[in-house]
Amino acid sequence: MAQFVDWDLAAATAGTLGKTGPRVSYAEAAAVVSDLRRLTDEAAGHVGDFTELRSQVSHPPVRVVDRRDWAATNVAGLREVIGPLIGRLAGDKQPGAVTEAVGSRITGVQAGTVLAYLSGRVLGQFEVFSGEPGQLLLVAPNIVEVERKLAADPRDFRLWVCLHEVTHRTQFTAVPWLRAYFLGEVQAFVDASNSGAGPLVERLRRGVALLADTVREPESRTSVLDIVQTPAQKAVLNRLTALMTLLEGHAEFVMDGVGPQVIPSVERIRASFNRRRESGNPLEKTVRRLLGVEVKLRQYAEGRTFVHGVVDRVGMEGFNRVFASPLTLPRLEELGDPDAWVARVHGPAGPLPAVG
Repeated sequence: MAQFVDWDLAAATAGTLGKTGPRVSYAEAAAVVSDLRRLTDEAAGHVGDFTELRSQVSHPPVRVVDRRDWAATNVAGLREVIGPLIGRLAGDKQPGAVTEAVGSRITGVQAGTVLAYLSGRVLGQFEVFSGEPGQLLLVAPNIVEVERKLAADPRDFRLWVCLHEVTHRTQFTAVPWLRAYFLGEVQAFVDASNSGAGPLVERLRRGVALLADTVREPESRTSVLDIVQTPAQKAVLNRLTALMTLLEGHAEFVMDGVGPQVIPSVERIRASFNRRRESGNPLEKTVRRLLGVEVKLRQYAEGRTFVHGVVDRVGMEGFNRVFASPLTLPRLEELGDPDAWVARVHGPAGPLPAVG
């Protein structure tokens, strides 16, 4: 298949355009790496005890990376996921040599520019595309930069971040089917890309209109994904959105549950970090909406409210039924109605035994 994105150029562009700083000495950088690795191990114990979830597979140790390494890792994942999608959108037609050479470089720069923006904001990530069972990444420069901007206690802030990211690792390693299900849904999204949405040009035109609406309407949830979605893809994306909202909300719930017990300054950190999430100049907010970052921010709040509501009703053991199978995951409409999920999964008689 022709190369529609120059992925090597994407990685290079992300590395070149990515943020620089903060300034640290070699000794300080080494200490940060050591600290994050130690706090990851500490967080794993807290998360396991609080969630009652235990990893079922061995996993590699945390990777403490810089922004360039984070971008390179995600380029490798995008190469596997986005490449087939682009080929399908093009109708698997082979472009001419000049078109391929120019077009792939243009899209490579575009992809690299997006990753450069994100590489300056991401604190951590459980990356699932690079192999079984996935790998935990912590972006050290961003963590140090944010803790300094918030004037947070370094140990407290780093443990707080680790609690969130280790929760994601626990989700994917304690629930054996979850990674395969997620990857299957991503593949379903790719497979649905040609199902009856009209020519790509027309879809791009509709996408431009949607993006314009995003700029005019601050509360819009339109993102870049809206450019390529077919009706079939929207159905898949609803399931993916429900899953990601659950996982993000669960991680936020764990942070709020464990934090007060082990992080003395957690209330100050949470308040300061929430203000940071909501801040940004109008241009940056528009960019975040277009990239789908604003949707992710909403997922934190919506998912946390759902998890809290379910745990209040059926306890942690009852909540963990959510991970019993794909059929017990919340539907998109249930995220705002915990009672509906409890009734569907547990029935009127109350909680059922959790599946280990």
